[in-house]
Amino acid sequence: MQNTGQTTPTLSTGSHSARRRLDLQASALMVLFCIVLGAQQVAIKMVAEDMSPLSQVALRSSLAAVLVAALAWWQGIRLRDMRAQLGPGVLVGLGFAAEFLFVAWGLNHTLASHMSVFLYTAPVFAAVGLHLWVPGEQLTRRQWIGVALAFGGMVLAMAPDTDIDNAGDILRGDLLGLLAGLAWAATTLVIRRSSLSETPPVQTLCYQLTVAGLLLLPATILLGDFGRIQFTGAALASLTFQTLVISFAALLLWFALLRRYFASQLGIFSFLSPIFGVLFGAFLLGEPLTINFLAGGVLLLVGLVVVTR
Repeated sequence: MQNTGQTTPTLSTGSHSARRRLDLQASALMVLFCIVLGAQQVAIKMVAEDMSPLSQVALRSSLAAVLVAALAWWQGIRLRDMRAQLGPGVLVGLGFAAEFLFVAWGLNHTLASHMSVFLYTAPVFAAVGLHLWVPGEQLTRRQWIGVALAFGGMVLAMAPDTDIDNAGDILRGDLLGLLAGLAWAATTLVIRRSSLSETPPVQTLCYQLTVAGLLLLPATILLGDFGRIQFTGAALASLTFQTLVISFAALLLWFALLRRYFASQLGIFSFLSPIFGVLFGAFLLGEPLTINFLAGGVLLLVGLVVVTR
């Protein structure tokens, strides 16, 4: 599940028996959560002329890091706790920064709807990585079929369409979306293979946002993007939405739901996010939807469901 690009951390709080099946309220909240995540690429793309995607990601990560750090302090997490997990914390932060660096660069070339789909190849890459490096996480024959379906869908969705202007440029952006998915999957592997699997989620999120802010904000300044920012009303509204709703409130909602309900049932809803992303891209940005992209996207999502079910 993508929560502004973050992995799905393992929660150590609460016993398995304390969790319950999804009810109507939880289902409605998960749909709302997926709508918010599906809107994030569109929110970035809509104001890209006023504020580059890299500037948006750098600023929202830095601002959200302050909010999450304050929340972590309020929950009793101190600097000594942060230092104790500093090694894997820096690694997940680097993975998170790389993920959104590729997202930002990719959105300069491809469509928001394409980025929404290709970013969600991460669960497939993560499943293969877990199969190779984490004992007890080996894929079954059915899941390998899901991997094959997802790979076939990915190839079909990326097939160039000469009817679209700048097809080659869009393909470059799609490849960057795949790299973002790989970075997200790598972050999942670090969490699963390190002590972060038993760390409070807010602490892991603090590592991710802090390292991303410390790396991406200077990069934005060095590349000259920061000096070209136009703080228009639309740009400020988008940045506020991304910071407060996507990078902060939506993640807190996700963690709260994980504490109360079965993660396997919550995870099924996550596949609504790329669907909403495609719909928002088409209706809000007027992005074209080709037959090969739609067919490949459906095949990719079917593969994801089979792999992660």
